[in-house]
Order: sequence, then C-alpha cells, then structure tokens
Amino acid sequence: MISLIAFLIMIGILVTVHEFGHFIFAKMFGVKVEVFSIGFGPPIVRWKGKETVYQIALIPLGGYVKMYGEDSMTEPVQGKTEKNTLDPRSFAAKPRWQKMLIAFAGPLFNIILAIILFAAAYMIGIQQPKYLNEPVVVGYVEKNSYAEKAGLKPGDKIVAIDGEPVKNWKEFTIKIGMKAGKTVVLDVIRNGKRISITVKVPENISKEHLGISPVIPAKIGAILPNSPAAKAGLQVGDEILAVNGKPVHSWFELVEVLSQIKDDKEITLLVKRNGKIFSVKVKPEYNETLKKYVIGISPMMETVTVKYGFVEAFEKAIEKTKELTVALYKVIKGLITGEVSIKTLGGPIAIAQFSGQALEAGISTFLFSMAFLSLQLGYLNLLPIPVLDGGLILILLIESIIRRPLPEKAKEYLAYIGFALIGTLMILVIFNDLMRVLH
Repeated sequence: MISLIAFLIMIGILVTVHEFGHFIFAKMFGVKVEVFSIGFGPPIVRWKGKETVYQIALIPLGGYVKMYGEDSMTEPVQGKTEKNTLDPRSFAAKPRWQKMLIAFAGPLFNIILAIILFAAAYMIGIQQPKYLNEPVVVGYVEKNSYAEKAGLKPGDKIVAIDGEPVKNWKEFTIKIGMKAGKTVVLDVIRNGKRISITVKVPENISKEHLGISPVIPAKIGAILPNSPAAKAGLQVGDEILAVNGKPVHSWFELVEVLSQIKDDKEITLLVKRNGKIFSVKVKPEYNETLKKYVIGISPMMETVTVKYGFVEAFEKAIEKTKELTVALYKVIKGLITGEVSIKTLGGPIAIAQFSGQALEAGISTFLFSMAFLSLQLGYLNLLPIPVLDGGLILILLIESIIRRPLPEKAKEYLAYIGFALIGTLMILVIFNDLMRVLH
C-alpha cells in the first residue's frame, strides 16, 4: 500500500509540474487551453474554470494539455490576407518559435523541479557514508589497478596529493578527480614513515578507477529475500571472515573472492556473529542481469546526516543535476549502441517499488528520488521521437529550415512511428517489471 501511495504522490507531482509548464507558456503566448488533465482515460474528478476544463483521470501514467487549434495543421499563408482566418488564440496560429517554447516548457519545468527537490533534500539533510569524513586509509587495493602498479598497499595513509594536504576521503576523491589523465605524487604514511609514491590517474576516472577503497569491514548490511544467503540462514550484522578457507579482511576483498565463482557449487563461509565464529554453507545462484554468480548480500555502511545551507544546497543541487545529466546521456547512448541492456529498464511497477522504498527511507530520500525521476522525465521527453515534446520540436525545426509545413501525410506517418516506438518501449518495461515480480 505504501508503494502505491508513494507512486501516486510522486507521479502526480511530476506530471502536474510537466503539464503546468506547457499550460503556463501556452497562456503566456495567448493560446486558449481547453483541457488540463492529470492522467489519461475517463475523468475521476472534473471541474470547469474560466475557459479550461481541469480533470484528474483514471490512468495516472501521464497527462496532457489540450490547446485550442492544436489538431489543426493549417497555418497562415504569408501575403494572402484572405487565407489568414485562423483564430489568434489558436495554437496553429502562433509562430513556430512560440510553439517550440510551449513544447519545451514541460521538460524544462521538470528539470527546474529536479534542482529544487535536490536542494530541498540537501537542506533537510541526506545520508552519506561515514568514511567520507575519515582519513584516507587504504583498506583494499584492486588487482592490476593503477594503484597496485604504483606500489600502494592496504594500510597506507594518504596525506597529500602533489604536496597539497588531504584530510579525508571526500577531499581526496575531489582532488584526485581534478588530476584525471595526469601523473601525481602521493605522500603516504606507511609503518610510521612518510614516503612518496608516483601514480598515474586514469583519463576517464568515472570508468577506470584508481584502484583503492576505504576500510569497510565484510559485514552484511542487507540480504535479498529468497537469495542463497537468506536460504543459508545468514543475518544482517554477520561478518564474513573467510571464503572456502581463504581469509578476507574487507568488503571489497570479499567481493573479489566471490566474483571468481564460476558455477553453483556450494561454498563455505566462516562467519562471526555476536562474538561466535562458525561455518555456513551457501549455494550461489546465477544472476541474469549481473551476468555472474551471487549470494545476495550487500555491505553494512555506516552513514551520517549532512545538511547544507540555502545557497550551498542549490550549488550542490546544480552539481548533482549536471552529474546525472551526463549519466543519463551515457545510459541512452548505451541503449542505442547495445552496451546497456534493455532489461535494466523499469516500468510502473519498478517505479512504484522504488517510490515506496524511498518514502520508507525518509523524506529527504523521497525528495532526492523524485528529483532523479523528474530529471529523467524531462530529458526523455526531449528525445526526438514523434508524439514526445522533442519530436514536435524537431518537426518545427525542420519546418523552420525548409520554410513550409511538412505534408500532412508525413506528419501522420511520423505520429504512427512515434506511437509504435513508445508502445513497444512500454510493453518491454512492463514485461521487465512482471519478470522481476515473478522471479
């Protein structure tokens, strides 16, 4: 029930803001709006304003703003006054640049909403890993990484980059990111002695990592329902000391050992629980999405609540929006090239589950999640697909370049293509949802 309530709240706000963008720009340019609808299908609630019918419809998976003259593709003919009979309040009568702005306003309002929601979440306070504010002590060095090749070892404490002091992991992450593609000198304290280590920083640090991680114990923070770990009787808070007799000293070392599993052969874990040490046998299962064998556990991460003032919160919000914009671009590009599987996409059920989990986690997490979805909604509507806002903008741009309307048949066929693409995508994401639920 909480997932359904959270879903309706989240989708309701996102759709309302999106359609309000179209509505307010249409009004600003003098276009008469006939219907403002949240949802599709038969109206549940309906009332008449001065000239607009406002309604909440049965299917809460979108909405629309119906403008007067929107269906008419006829445009005024320059130099022929007798042809210029369109009502000046008609959408069709407006110049193309105004139509483009009306179409663009919906996605724009979603992007603006995302920034506001991110800022609100930062002001309320967000949870972040505790280690970010701790000294840069290396807990794990990835095999064959830049760090291992440079000679970094577990237990090393990094205190400076190119002579510039770093106090914690947060500072280190920011400063090392600014050195992408360069060779840097790290000042390291090892066994009480200060030494210098030269390391090359990857060119694309978001794809290739330096190869070091903080000290995170191999403690279980969450267990997936019906997973091998759950069936074996593992519990949250258990610390894994060894896998098949091989000791592990950190979560990342545990991940590396488990990643080497190539079949569903039973493994033996040495577990510490409430001061007692005992063995547990677990049979891994193959995960189609991750393309590897897993046991269904995630780490226990100590977190702290971080709050920001008004100005800094908006600075952080803009920074987060930029970061997620790049990430969304990479996902869309990956879907087109095949690097990202279509199976990773979620539909209404996945969004409902995501919404419910976010609401249960707290108001700041819920706002942060809503901001993320609002950003996705904004950018996805700008894709140049007919029937989406981006598709209308593309058609208007083409007409502006060729200086005449596209043929009616061409627009009709483009609309069919658009509906086919969106329909196919909806079927795929709903199928993904159902498969996840059934699994």
